[in-house]
Amino acid sequence: MLNKCNFDIQDSLQHAVDFYVFLRSKPHYSMYQKSSVPKAWLCMLLCCLLWGFQSAALGTEKCDALIQNGIDAMRRNEYVHSLELLTQARVLAEKNHWYKQQFLAINNIGANYYSMLEYGEALNFYLEAYTIAIKELEPKYEMTVLNNIAILYSKEKKYDKAIEYFTKAYNIAKENKEEVKIGLYAMNLGNVSNEMDNPKLARTYFNEALPLLKNEPQFLVLAKIGIAECDRQQNHPELARKTAEELLKTTKDLQFNDVGTSILMIIARSYAAENNTEMAIANANKVLIANPNLETKIAVFELLSDQYSKNKAFGPALNFRDSILKATVALNEIKNGKLFENSKVKFEIQNYRNEIALNETKMSNERRIFYSVLAIIIIVVFFVVWTFRNLSIKHKQNKLIAERSEQILALELEKEKSDNLLLEKQFIEKETNALLEQERLKNELELKNRKLSAKALYLSGRNQMIEEVLSELTALPQLSKDVPLVSHITALKNHLKTDDEWNNFITHFEEVNQTFLNTLKAKHPGLTANDIRFISYIYMNLSTKEIASMLNVTAEACRKRKERISAKMDLPPDVNFYDYLTSL
Repeated sequence: MLNKCNFDIQDSLQHAVDFYVFLRSKPHYSMYQKSSVPKAWLCMLLCCLLWGFQSAALGTEKCDALIQNGIDAMRRNEYVHSLELLTQARVLAEKNHWYKQQFLAINNIGANYYSMLEYGEALNFYLEAYTIAIKELEPKYEMTVLNNIAILYSKEKKYDKAIEYFTKAYNIAKENKEEVKIGLYAMNLGNVSNEMDNPKLARTYFNEALPLLKNEPQFLVLAKIGIAECDRQQNHPELARKTAEELLKTTKDLQFNDVGTSILMIIARSYAAENNTEMAIANANKVLIANPNLETKIAVFELLSDQYSKNKAFGPALNFRDSILKATVALNEIKNGKLFENSKVKFEIQNYRNEIALNETKMSNERRIFYSVLAIIIIVVFFVVWTFRNLSIKHKQNKLIAERSEQILALELEKEKSDNLLLEKQFIEKETNALLEQERLKNELELKNRKLSAKALYLSGRNQMIEEVLSELTALPQLSKDVPLVSHITALKNHLKTDDEWNNFITHFEEVNQTFLNTLKAKHPGLTANDIRFISYIYMNLSTKEIASMLNVTAEACRKRKERISAKMDLPPDVNFYDYLTSL
């Protein structure tokens, strides 16, 4: 039979230890940071509060350490020492309302009594832990203690109660989607079902547990053992035996939860069901070699007695019957001894509780004295601080008056400075407006000069054209014989005075556009007077058509002349001629 009780208790204790380590690793945060209020009495008050919170944190750590030490002592079978430590932790947790620590302390006190075979006392503590878990803690604590309670009922062979509490733990694990716990509790339900000779129901639970325990090899082996037991109870001894033999070969840790003993018992009982008494006896003896507990020995002795009786070996059969009686007596003596030991432990625990109560009273008196002294110190410090505070306030008031006077003087100086800046700004604005007006007048003058220059250029161009026509007429041989006409042409030439008018225009244009002409001549010294005249038309932003009309040429001729002058000035093709001139 699979020993479900042992591994469940171990799992429960492991949970307690894991939870304890979690508590130890959690950082403790202070609820107050450094105050920025520059008052000594506030600082002292904050220090007292911080000291109180730090004391609470240290108290939690102390309680956790007591629980851990109690668990370690229980594992060493030092039950008296373990109960002392856990009782001390319980008192400390109850006083400070640390429900997690209170639950762990009480739960592990119950585990101590379970280990001492005091199931009734263990049940009382488990029920107390269960009440705390329901009222104050998370569901994982509730299902842990429910599992422990179910194990106790299973030990007492109250299977209906065991199934009830195993099912509660199983349902809570499902609600919280804890797969490993679901698998463990399903396996426990399967074991109880086997004990109640209901292998069909047991197989359902084991089949559910298998996929959930695939990452827990030790527990997975236990589930497979449970299925082998189902096969044996359902009259498939050969299948059960082969499964058990395979597990015996492949299982690495046969000591875990007496797995090796459970496997050998299934093999021996399967051989017995197959009427192979020789192999049944051989495997039963292997169980005895492992020196199991008395309950397992009694089951082995019964099996050996039955097998020897089948072989008509009544002598060994009677001997094993005697061994059953001796083992039963020894088990009862152990239980009686445990009862005496438990009574002794209870007395020592009660005595220890009395000592704790006395120590608590003493500590309470010491705390009252401490708080009284602390209150007196705070009052004295408060009055000292209050006195210095009044002196400080007077000093600050005098300092504030002096600072206010300085501020008034500074404001007056600032006002005077602002007035000066305002006057200076107004002067600058007037000066700027005058400059802008001058610039405007200058621009108007330049515009008028440009108009005059354009007119002069037009007249000059016209005179040049007339002069050219007259020169062509004079060159005609037919007209040279007409003396009156020649005299009129000569008189007209004298009236034109083209060169003088152009020189006057150049003088005037240079006065108006001196910078432009100087830059143009400096950059392009190869330009002729006619070129400069043509460029001047373009500079005055006259269109090609207007320039052609003034020069009495076609627009195409004007465009070609512009291209020749542009090439003469070495301008790139992508540069606009007018933009280039205005940039000079």
